[in-house]
Amino acid sequence: MKKTIAQAASVAVLLAASFSAGPALAEEVTLRGTTAFALGTTFSRPYEAFVDWINENGKGVLQIQTVGGPEAMPPFEVGNAVSSGVVDIANVTAAFYTNILPMGDALKLAENTIQDQRANGCYDKVDAMHQSQMNVKYLGRTGDHVNFHLYLTKPITGADLSGLTIRTTPVYQAMFQTLGANLIRTPPGDVYTALERGTIDGYGWPIQGILDLGWDEQTKYRVDPGFYQVDVEILVNLDKWKGLSDEQRALLEEGIAYTEALNANNVAINAEEAKKQEAAGIKVITLEGDARQKWLDTAQTAGWDKVSEIDADAAASLRSCMQ
Repeated sequence: MKKTIAQAASVAVLLAASFSAGPALAEEVTLRGTTAFALGTTFSRPYEAFVDWINENGKGVLQIQTVGGPEAMPPFEVGNAVSSGVVDIANVTAAFYTNILPMGDALKLAENTIQDQRANGCYDKVDAMHQSQMNVKYLGRTGDHVNFHLYLTKPITGADLSGLTIRTTPVYQAMFQTLGANLIRTPPGDVYTALERGTIDGYGWPIQGILDLGWDEQTKYRVDPGFYQVDVEILVNLDKWKGLSDEQRALLEEGIAYTEALNANNVAINAEEAKKQEAAGIKVITLEGDARQKWLDTAQTAGWDKVSEIDADAAASLRSCMQ
């Protein structure tokens, strides 16, 4: 009889423990987030839409609290922060964390969409690369359909940047260097002052966003055609990701699918942005013929050559599914 009572008591303790653990597992989790771009600007807005979607649809399950943008954390430190767990989730371009993941430089070379990459297995390759080398879950990507351009304070007549000092990031470094430019690397927040002082003659940036930053006031020319494709990643610290419940991870994946679908709007936004640049007095230098071909060929060749120097096999694998 004593044994039976003891056994019953033991079962009761186990049941009580299991019931008490249930609510704890189901508790709402709040992720601390940051963005490498100023809140409210072009390349932060998709992330902010993602956060709004999660916070609206994830009540009682998961929420995201954005602790700030570049005013709270330097853009080039965001990759380190999400990798180490200083923040749980981050909105950042791979160009800002090539110090941790050099192969991230390949992401801007994609000629297809994130939906294409999910379908053909490329997403899984990129995710595995981020997990193994950076300790983050590559949740998804925004920026599809948005090309980069060179913006200048003085005109050029061909695909030759000799004598020009250009602000760069790893995105354009190999291309601009091959075309003869002198390069300076600065955070986005320093570009306006550098243009104003004549420290730089131009900068690389996508078709979207320069009016948000006020750079149009110091910019006289945009060089067409555009090249590469914007990649802004949403990353989750891998330890945090693994600690989430299936329901919480599913919510994040549903939210990123919603956000990636918004990429389709970029085609119309690009056209509107070009009109705004024209209205702001920015003239277009359109390269044609051999100069155009050299411009585009150099972009792709220099880009893939640089990535291949890092890891030829990985570069070939990514190239096969990004075109």
